[in-house]
Amino acid sequence: MDQLAEELTVSRETIRRDLVGLDELGRIQKFHGGAKLRSIAATEMGGEGPFAARMAENLPAKRQIAKAAASLLSPGDSLFIDTGTTTVLFAEAIAGLSGLTVITNSIRIASLVSAGGENKVFLIGGAFSMDASETVGSLAVEQIGRFRARHAFLTVGAIDGTGLLDFDEAETQIARAMIERVETVTVLADASKFNKRGIFEVTGWDQIGRLVTDTEPPPNITQAIEAAGASSIITTRY
Repeated sequence: MDQLAEELTVSRETIRRDLVGLDELGRIQKFHGGAKLRSIAATEMGGEGPFAARMAENLPAKRQIAKAAASLLSPGDSLFIDTGTTTVLFAEAIAGLSGLTVITNSIRIASLVSAGGENKVFLIGGAFSMDASETVGSLAVEQIGRFRARHAFLTVGAIDGTGLLDFDEAETQIARAMIERVETVTVLADASKFNKRGIFEVTGWDQIGRLVTDTEPPPNITQAIEAAGASSIITTRY
């Protein structure tokens, strides 16, 4: 940073602040004493940026999706919630409800639901990932296997005609494990996820009960959902 400050004739604090901003936007990866460009795969090939930056993307649509998804629950329901920006907003939406049992690998989600109504919350343990404040890894997957729930409310990185995809292998494993332990899977996804190029396959449409989104999906996705026979689309407007 000292070299950059000298070359650009600005203060060291200005350089530090700009690097923090670029890191939050996903353009660079900041580390102690410097920074480096993020990989092409993470920035130009449709990958996802840092969690904090993604929280601000498509916020009105995500809030409406979260509100619509919360209306699907009733007292006594048990549910898995995975880590994602839309599921954090979903946790805010259900925080005022009571009588739910929530199992999650997200510290944010556990805190939000616990601070609301009279709900029981289980936080899955495992390897801690700082960016999204989540637990992942084999220990987390093992602990998920000790539960059974009625619902899973999940977010993913990408959706196409084949089903759900993601960009993070560890998060994909969490979603797969939750899907195996529930009766109904509900996916929360705004239109930016449609026909995005994912890397890891989460599951096909035959295992999805509902898709809650902010607009009608493209024809190839709608046709795939109809062909699966078990999926329904809940479209919300904002």
